Amino acid sequence: MSTSENDQPIDEEASPSRPRPTKKRVQGGRVTPKGTRTGAPADHSMSAGHAPSPTWMTVLLFGLLGLGVLIIFFNYVGWMPGGTSNGFLLLGLGSILGGIITATQYH
Repeated sequence: MSTSENDQPIDEEASPSRPRPTKKRVQGGRVTPKGTRTGAPADHSMSAGHAPSPTWMTVLLFGLLGLGVLIIFFNYVGWMPGGTSNGFLLLGLGSILGGIITATQYH
């Protein structure tokens, strides 16, 4: 039987040892301002002085989303005047996008 190089035991004293990495010391510090409590109730007041959105904005948001879905559905079924058209699809998608943009401005 022949022996291969991989079967030989490794002599740890003969191989060069790698130096261990030094541990970094991290300075601890307070993250939260002093005097705050961990169980304090959340502040639900309007930040940055924004007033609540008017009611018409909610109606516009859901109206645009619903109108866009209906336009796309009616175009798919073939109930739109003039038959199916890519223009109706773009109008429906634009209406849905308008509803999403309105939702991002809602407070």
